[in-house]
Amino acid sequence: MVTDQWDNNAVPVRPAATVMLVANRPELEVLMLRRTKNMAFAGDMWVFPGGRVDQIDKAAQLENLMTGLTDADASARLEVESGGLAWWLAAIRETLEEAGLLLAANTAEVDVEAMRDRVRADEASFVYELTRHGITLDATSMEDVARFITPSGPPRRFDARFFLGMAPTDQLPDSDNSEIVDWRWIRPADAIADESMNLMLVTQWMLEKLLPFETAEAALAHARSQSTYNKFTEGRETGWIKL
Repeated sequence: MVTDQWDNNAVPVRPAATVMLVANRPELEVLMLRRTKNMAFAGDMWVFPGGRVDQIDKAAQLENLMTGLTDADASARLEVESGGLAWWLAAIRETLEEAGLLLAANTAEVDVEAMRDRVRADEASFVYELTRHGITLDATSMEDVARFITPSGPPRRFDARFFLGMAPTDQLPDSDNSEIVDWRWIRPADAIADESMNLMLVTQWMLEKLLPFETAEAALAHARSQSTYNKFTEGRETGWIKL
């Protein structure tokens, strides 16, 4: 899907997952996080929660942890041979680490804050925490909506899958004060217009895709009704979007 003029061995492309969390407040707003200036990639930029897909995400027995999609279904949607559910797991884990939110339905008996702190200390413990507390994740709560591959050149390159999901109503965001130093709920139009918010081009594009929707439910319903990704190229950016 991608033609690359750079030496991919010099800057490897890493799989990643990113989540646009939306909520009605009362208009549609999206959760955005500000990365610390010290980050090698996207330092001091406002982004959506997300990060790389690790081997621990792929190695887990994901079909025992998730409902709604089989690994074969998830892999087909992402056009990978196998292990597609790893992107869903990584998206949920990174949201817990970076934003302090656990995207799961059966969390009433769970101390989410304590669990968040343990996972931040050791992200490899996430699967163990889910298993220990009997938490299952509903893969259909998030819809895959876009894919972007970082152009050649930066110190970090990612093949990032973007998801759209509803934010939990019984939890409050909490930044990790390490990679993430600030967070805010914001209307997509306000984020685009705010010159003080440093946005990557792909982040702005995804915010623009949310502009037509008045409610979070409307955005998700539209995303679920789309089955085809449309490819586009602008400058050095290549993307596939179905939102």
